[in-house]
Amino acid sequence: MGCQTSARKVDHVVVEGTGGWRSLMNDLRPLSEWVVQEQLPVVMVVGIQEGCINHALLTAQAIANDGLPLIGWVANRINPGLAHYAEIIDVLSKKLPGPLVGELPYLPRAEQRELAQYVDLSALGGMLSVDRVVA
Repeated sequence: MGCQTSARKVDHVVVEGTGGWRSLMNDLRPLSEWVVQEQLPVVMVVGIQEGCINHALLTAQAIANDGLPLIGWVANRINPGLAHYAEIIDVLSKKLPGPLVGELPYLPRAEQRELAQYVDLSALGGMLSVDRVVA
């Protein structure tokens, strides 16, 4: 079902893309091509780890080059022992074009937990709202 059909049935459609901006949906087509086709705004999730600043900035640049707005980002703490976590968040907050809209703490088995309490999309000016977020 396409976004146009889904959007007629609900107030908001949130599409989760895992694996990265250029991850393949099938053998030939990257997720990014579909998102561009649908003209969707992007909220990027950054796995906070060594090297994530470079990766996040390159992804933000690719999103901009594809002509889409990066309207916000979420920090996902995937390593509870990572040194300099706060400094990484600070750098990304200054460098990425959209606001930080959530920080997911390290949670064992996060895919089985409700995570909406860690995300606040109000900074997006009403562009999106989420009642339920699951990893």
